[in-house]
Amino acid sequence: MEEGRKQLAASAGFRRLITVALHRGQQYDGMDSIQAELSARVMELAPAGMPPQQKVPFLSVGGDIGVRTVQHQDCSPLSGDYVIEDVQGDDRRYFRRLIFLSNRNVVQSEARLLKDVSHRAQKKRKKDKKKQRSADTSEDLPSAPGQSIDKSYLCCEHHKAMIAGLSLLRNPELLLETPLALLVVGLGGGSLPLFVHDHFPKSHIDAVEIDPSMLKVATQWFGFAQSDRMRVHIADGLDYITSLAGREEARPYYDIIMFDVDSKDPSLGMSCPPPAFVEQPFLQKVKSILTHKGVFILNLVCRDLGLKDSVLAGLKAVFPLLYVRRIEGEVNEILFCQLYPEQKLATPELLEIAQALERTLRKPGQGWDDTYVLSDMLKTVKIV
Repeated sequence: MEEGRKQLAASAGFRRLITVALHRGQQYDGMDSIQAELSARVMELAPAGMPPQQKVPFLSVGGDIGVRTVQHQDCSPLSGDYVIEDVQGDDRRYFRRLIFLSNRNVVQSEARLLKDVSHRAQKKRKKDKKKQRSADTSEDLPSAPGQSIDKSYLCCEHHKAMIAGLSLLRNPELLLETPLALLVVGLGGGSLPLFVHDHFPKSHIDAVEIDPSMLKVATQWFGFAQSDRMRVHIADGLDYITSLAGREEARPYYDIIMFDVDSKDPSLGMSCPPPAFVEQPFLQKVKSILTHKGVFILNLVCRDLGLKDSVLAGLKAVFPLLYVRRIEGEVNEILFCQLYPEQKLATPELLEIAQALERTLRKPGQGWDDTYVLSDMLKTVKIV
């Protein structure tokens, strides 16, 4: 939307900004080749009076220019055309991504490949260059996803922040032995519920996904697997929660409820979650299935400032204790919602709990990403 583009221009710090989307079917060796192709056209759009020899900086989002291997492509009746691709990151590690072609500039899901897979991919790519083969094939990396995914690594900063939100449950030394009940709405590649499942051995997770194609994608390409502690329900999250809240007997109660679900309509000004998920009557249903000390965690992606203020006000009306954590360099904001203001934790106390929880999670034999510091995810949290 126009407001989003204006915010992007303002954050870039220039008077005039040109945005360019790379054609997915075209390969570039790097930024130099892109700059050489675009420079003449860029100068045609320069402001009046700018010197002809003025250097124009080129900025890029992501480090995958020129190295992209499409592993699989298909069409979902609900999500439309999508691709599974492996890209090389800035550190020469490879990452697997799910992209919806209806919104091709957004990475829907991402997972890091294991080092041995990345190494073999680099060696094979060198051989392929000698043969002058296209870089956009499905043969460069293995299609056996379960063994190739680094499940201990969370690629998305907003997922890291959402996991850190479990610190609000307190008692960090006991959480691994506590039979936590979690509801995750929005599966994608499955990395968020899978991380909880693997690191909290007593947890029981219900994941809700509206698109059956995404369960297939998560299982086949992102190493996701259901178990006796983690089940996926193919349903609309709105209907699923409404059904649970409507039970007179045997209503489940969750310690953690997470919303990480995207909107299919990009014109709404809020791409995550769909507006119906934050309407007051539905939030009351969410409240009714949350435990007394539970935490409702929401990934909010909204550039429309007026709409965002309205969402925050609506959430606070149902959940009086509301923490907000902005993701630096992204539009995402993670909201941590609780029912009772007396549960409020001061920042130093929250960070201390997060540090204790991380020490508990870093147990021998359990894979842990050394760059992931739980307390860092909560340093900038603010109470609304």
